[in-house]
Amino acid sequence: MVKVKNRKGNSWKREVKADDVFLSDPKDSDVVIPIMGPSGAGKSTFINTLIGQEVASVGHELQSHTAHIQHFTFIHPSLPNRRVVVIDTPGFDDTDIDDREILRRIAVWLARSYDAKMKLAGVVYLHEITQPRMLGTSRKNLDLFAQLCGPDAIKNVILATTKWDELPNDGTGALRESQLKGEHWKHMLDMGSRVHRFDGAQRSARRIVNYILAKEPLDAVQIQRELVQIGDILAETDAGRTLRFTLQELLVMQKNVSANIRRGDEDLTMEAKARETDEKILITLRQIKELNIPLSRRVMRFLRLSSKS
Repeated sequence: MVKVKNRKGNSWKREVKADDVFLSDPKDSDVVIPIMGPSGAGKSTFINTLIGQEVASVGHELQSHTAHIQHFTFIHPSLPNRRVVVIDTPGFDDTDIDDREILRRIAVWLARSYDAKMKLAGVVYLHEITQPRMLGTSRKNLDLFAQLCGPDAIKNVILATTKWDELPNDGTGALRESQLKGEHWKHMLDMGSRVHRFDGAQRSARRIVNYILAKEPLDAVQIQRELVQIGDILAETDAGRTLRFTLQELLVMQKNVSANIRRGDEDLTMEAKARETDEKILITLRQIKELNIPLSRRVMRFLRLSSKS
């Protein structure tokens, strides 16, 4: 449990925009559970199944469907005198919104809930078991998610696999689940996270939420603590810093593609990859520019990063 000295920090309020949505009547007795994961992982479906009503709009196209933070409240049988607030969040692979804006929306909602003294019970992170491997977008979602939570909140995280009904009953799903546990999720599991299967039934969704509600509520996830308690600007949170690592990876990718082209690999696939990489670099540079970090802090950060390289 993170001990709070005060709640005076309000730098997060500078990040609020006119179209941001929040609860009209937040209560200090509210229990908050964000539902996170890549686009298409089934976050809205999970929420509808959990509550037992079609409250969250479900997308069936390739494009991301949840653009803004959406919240839904219901009364859980084990907590008849308190509201459970589940949050439907956009994934960090949204087709129309850049990562910085998605990070801002999630961060501001969490900061508002913390400022209103709402209790963060834990987080559900959804992953499609139908994916044969951890793709780049899924890896980025997981990395940003882990940065958002921070080490203190990991023990209240459920890593839930979805879409089991879309796999043949031949052991494929179990093998992929084992790979996730042994590789991509191992660090989080070692720190206390748990893996559950969401099979599409309400009892399955309730079992996941029941596990979180049975644990001691969190005082704050990493980004709440940094935005509200420490008073950092969004650009300087751990999740914000992850954008810089994205740029570094793209620059390495660009260098490798250029080397292949210089060696004579001038096929259409390589040229298309070069154009795609260049476009991603420009987008990431624009996102970093929009962070508006004061010059003095940029210089100090550059010196710290240079000393480590």
